[in-house]
Amino acid sequence: MKPTHAFLLTLNGGSSSIRFALYRLDGKLTRGLSGKLDRIGMPGMCLTFQDRLGEVEESLPLTMEDGAAPVEWLLDWLEARPEFALIEAVGHRVVHGMERTGPEWVTEALLDGLNGIVECDPEHLPRAIGLMDVVRRRHPELRQVVCFDTAFHRTLPRVARMLAIPRRYDAKGIQRYGFHGLSYAYLMEELIARGDSAARTGRVILAHLGNGASMAAVRDGQSVETSMGFTPTAGLVMGRRSGDLDPGLAAYLGRTEGLSLEAYSRMVTAESGLLGISETSSDMRDLLSRAACDVRAGEAVDLFCHQAKKCVGSYAAVLGGLDTLVFAGGIGENCPTVRARICEGLGFLGIELQPERNAENAPVISRTGGQVVVRVIRTDEELMIARAVSRLMDDGV
Repeated sequence: MKPTHAFLLTLNGGSSSIRFALYRLDGKLTRGLSGKLDRIGMPGMCLTFQDRLGEVEESLPLTMEDGAAPVEWLLDWLEARPEFALIEAVGHRVVHGMERTGPEWVTEALLDGLNGIVECDPEHLPRAIGLMDVVRRRHPELRQVVCFDTAFHRTLPRVARMLAIPRRYDAKGIQRYGFHGLSYAYLMEELIARGDSAARTGRVILAHLGNGASMAAVRDGQSVETSMGFTPTAGLVMGRRSGDLDPGLAAYLGRTEGLSLEAYSRMVTAESGLLGISETSSDMRDLLSRAACDVRAGEAVDLFCHQAKKCVGSYAAVLGGLDTLVFAGGIGENCPTVRARICEGLGFLGIELQPERNAENAPVISRTGGQVVVRVIRTDEELMIARAVSRLMDDGV
């Protein structure tokens, strides 16, 4: 039995942020302190943290270079909290796990494996590995667990995983993996908890729309298609990522502008998407406020919604119809205008929104009695990490 006063810590390292949360090991995983170190390596870096009621306690502005300094500072800050001495394990989100299928304890072998695939996801993996290394160095007695975003999509059928490039690359693991798996796993558990039968025996499209955006098609509880591919840059238009592009573009820009592979990679992962089109902001809220007077902002919103609408239609085709559509992520949860524009004209699929519910970000925003249930669910990746760590601790592995 775990003592009821013990805690576990979740660390969710992104390309420019680290989310954290403390969960009491009380059988219910009651959330305590949580927060986010945001805009790492950029102007305006700050730590915002909340108490267990979700009320913002404080926002601390920070000024330091990127690299190890923000991670070390965050550990210093967490160690000063009284709960830190009661932490029994630390759980991490790792975006890319290639063919790994479930949570694993952090070992030398695991770290060697992750360091060997850093080139698959140089935007996220170095931060995640750095967090594990810092915790191991400063607190070697703490057990650590990694949870892979790619694991949810290991049920993808072979045809959905293949890339149409020479077969020899497939043997090296170059195939479609899909991401946002922790979010999708949470959404599926929530659908079951809310009594939506489509989660077990039906056709579901999950739309995680935020600064990073993707969709997944789920049939009878298993992922059968998803928009991201070998890397999280593929698929939908995102805040700073391009999404799908013509494969010939890299060669063309190399020939005509002398654009190096490194510069091209930086362009498609950090300078494109909503930011690249609008030339002003990667934040959907900013763009919606400017759309009426700035054609660039308006076109950025137009393209985001257009690509998302296409994805819903194509996934309904893969599934052979649709029972439930779920919106999640910062945009999916909080932008009625974007949801309405994505769903507009999809009545032939049975998607009909109820405008008042949509405007209120209600849990169900579809018309009563409609063919497709359209839901808004606030996702929780940190809770999924906590559940995975708790299960491994219970199993005594």
